[in-house]
Amino acid sequence: MKAVVITQFGGPQALAVRDVPRPEPAPDQVLVRVRASGLNRADLLQRQGKYPPPLGAPVDIPGLEFAGEVEVCGKWAKQWQPGDRVFGITGGGAHAEYVAIHERAVARVPQNLDWVHAGAVPEVFITAHDALWKQAELRPGETVLIHAVGSGVGLAAVQLVRAVRAIPFGTTRTQIKLERAMPFGLEDGVAIRSPEELKEFSERVTAGRGFDVILDLVGGAYAGASANLLALKGRLTLVGTVAGGSSEFKLPVLLSKRAKVMGTVLRARPLEEKILATQAFAREVVPLLADGTVKPVIDREFPMTAISDAHEYLESNDSFGKVVLLGF
Repeated sequence: MKAVVITQFGGPQALAVRDVPRPEPAPDQVLVRVRASGLNRADLLQRQGKYPPPLGAPVDIPGLEFAGEVEVCGKWAKQWQPGDRVFGITGGGAHAEYVAIHERAVARVPQNLDWVHAGAVPEVFITAHDALWKQAELRPGETVLIHAVGSGVGLAAVQLVRAVRAIPFGTTRTQIKLERAMPFGLEDGVAIRSPEELKEFSERVTAGRGFDVILDLVGGAYAGASANLLALKGRLTLVGTVAGGSSEFKLPVLLSKRAKVMGTVLRARPLEEKILATQAFAREVVPLLADGTVKPVIDREFPMTAISDAHEYLESNDSFGKVVLLGF
């Protein structure tokens, strides 16, 4: 099969399309013919040698999410039939013609989604759903601040906040991304260049009360600054580190607010936890995708053969929503 291969750690030109052996599904797996796959920051980091894949995932073939058709079922796999349309997340290897995955780690693609839109769903919606609905236990009427609200996860988060009848606010680095996020349900937002600018915004939109939940997709100094914006019994969920891998927290603030700080990743979780996250997504989010309550946001499509161009574009930080790779 054809696959995107990291020939050496470095820039986008280190990527190449090569012929590699097709994976053989284990007895409890299905082999999926990949029709589309989202491009993620983790793929850029893996290419740079900064984010090694989890044990068992291909070390030189990136790709964390996919949508496609079941091609072959392992001898113990009974949940799916060849030709079924499925999507899901994996530890790596999705930027290829085929990917093998446990039969319970995929969900059925709603009929209203074409391959491009289906390929943009799994990573962002499973991440946002798990972080907000499950870990932060978001409730109706609560206020939520989402950093990097114009990202794929950020826009999925806005829609899922609205779906639970909570109120989403957001931050970005540009005013135009805020304006583009409004039609997806964003209540209000602020374009900032430094986390020091967050306090004034929080006081304005929450009347000094603070946010019930903050979804931090940025990290670095934003994490510590966000903790200061939490309401009483607020929850801070840390997902990204694009702004840095360390931060400073004022412990008296966290203690006095009885706040919770949670870190989360999907890629490095054990298989059974990925299955649980996928099954919860299938039960609670796929119906919302099917009836149009929430939807993926596509910024740009690239053929898998133009993988270097796709990496360059995502690194530019100009994207709004998802960059999707079309299958070979």
